[in-house]
Amino acid sequence: MAVKIYSAAVLGLEAEIVEVEADLGGGQMGSFATVGLPDLAVNEARERVRSAIKNSQVDFPHVKVTVNLAPANLKKQGSGYDLPIAISIIAVLGKLKGSELDFSKMIFVGELALDGRLRPVNGILSIAMSAVRNGFERLIVPTANASEAALVAGVEVLAIDNLRQLLDYLLGKEVVMPINRTKPDLVNVEQLMDMAHVAGQEQAKRALEIAASGGHNILLFGSPGSGKTMLARTLPSILPNLTLEEALEITKIYSIAGYLPSGEALIKTRPFRSPHHSASGVALVGGGTWPRPGEISLAHRGVLFLDEFPEFSRAVLESLRQPLEDGSVMIARAAGNLVFPAKFVLVAAMNPCPCGFAGDSEKACNCSVRQVIAYQQRISGPILDRFDLSVTVPRLEFKKLTSENNGEDSVTIKKRVELARERQRSRFDGLDCLTNAEMNSMLVRNFCQLDESSKKLLEQAVARLSLSPRAYFRVIKLARTIADLAGSDEISQAHVAEALQYRQRV
Repeated sequence: MAVKIYSAAVLGLEAEIVEVEADLGGGQMGSFATVGLPDLAVNEARERVRSAIKNSQVDFPHVKVTVNLAPANLKKQGSGYDLPIAISIIAVLGKLKGSELDFSKMIFVGELALDGRLRPVNGILSIAMSAVRNGFERLIVPTANASEAALVAGVEVLAIDNLRQLLDYLLGKEVVMPINRTKPDLVNVEQLMDMAHVAGQEQAKRALEIAASGGHNILLFGSPGSGKTMLARTLPSILPNLTLEEALEITKIYSIAGYLPSGEALIKTRPFRSPHHSASGVALVGGGTWPRPGEISLAHRGVLFLDEFPEFSRAVLESLRQPLEDGSVMIARAAGNLVFPAKFVLVAAMNPCPCGFAGDSEKACNCSVRQVIAYQQRISGPILDRFDLSVTVPRLEFKKLTSENNGEDSVTIKKRVELARERQRSRFDGLDCLTNAEMNSMLVRNFCQLDESSKKLLEQAVARLSLSPRAYFRVIKLARTIADLAGSDEISQAHVAEALQYRQRV
């Protein structure tokens, strides 16, 4: 007689409940079959489960064992099914008849070592959320995953070290207390980089402050060694602290991707991702046979820094066009579509030419005009159109390099950014929008009213700069952010004028 044990399958960023059933007999003695669209890791579970059960003082059956993972049309991957498979076999053997627990309210997840120890798996946060959503009361996980699962309220999380301990708990021979939940501290987070470490570059710092305040994309353009990379790396230091909801969103992505730092249950700082320019489209956007989040999703609610921007493959850069507009990326496969979030601030840095010194005040450029044009044309117009700010980062004078006063520190700038973000939170209360950069055209019309002088200035700019409709709306959203930084409810001509000066093109 089959016994139902419950587990979960992670699909994209969400988890679906899976029923695990074991049945004995009816075939070749000692054989072990797993059905229900398992991948290689799930199929290999039979050897891990067989050894783990034997090493937990339970006799493994010498008849055919059949394990079914339902629903059968849902692909199952990973080693997290080891534990529920083992429990289902032990249950059908009648070894858990004395248990007074209701298995229909419990979810089991974990990889088994040959000696019965439980090893951590990916995607526990998504599984815990699914358990709450589907009305389960207890979640049984490896000890190394317990603190991550305990971030979700509404389900008891039991941390288990090995299969024998779990069997004793199920039979009432050992007491396992649920993990206590503590509220994470998302405020006192150290930042390694500081704006005060960057000498000079006041215009670039102002542009980064605006980008941080409204979640806008920014292109840094200048000769080698002018400070573009250092400026980009300081951006996280002026971004607002994560909210708990944002931290959980990011942690879910990192958990599924297998990038959650060892010993850390929650990502507490905004991500800063800086992939090499040799990265493939799948690495950047996500995908694969079993779709996984790419760099743009790992940068969700944080910063994606693309250094040496023109050196990236054109096809890879073009794949960013849709995510930059939608804030998400859809990975299409024959079995279905998966959506990964991708709301990030894009910071790109590039040189003006192959040698890097075109327009430099001190060092002559040795590139031909044709080479310079060909280099800059590696980036298409539609990609450039998605940058709200383009800033030239010039070579620094010696006086500024040696000056001890490098301007405001990140703490001071961050306070202004947080005030601007607070104005946006109040404005978009109840809407699926956190920053000005996320506004669609309807929200722009509702929240970004312009006076006559501002409209006239924009009309002239559209004609002179040949602004596209997308660029037109992006200028208005940028002006809204500049007004927020100034503490103004109205967008003035000065705010529009400053927004327009950042529309310079390479």
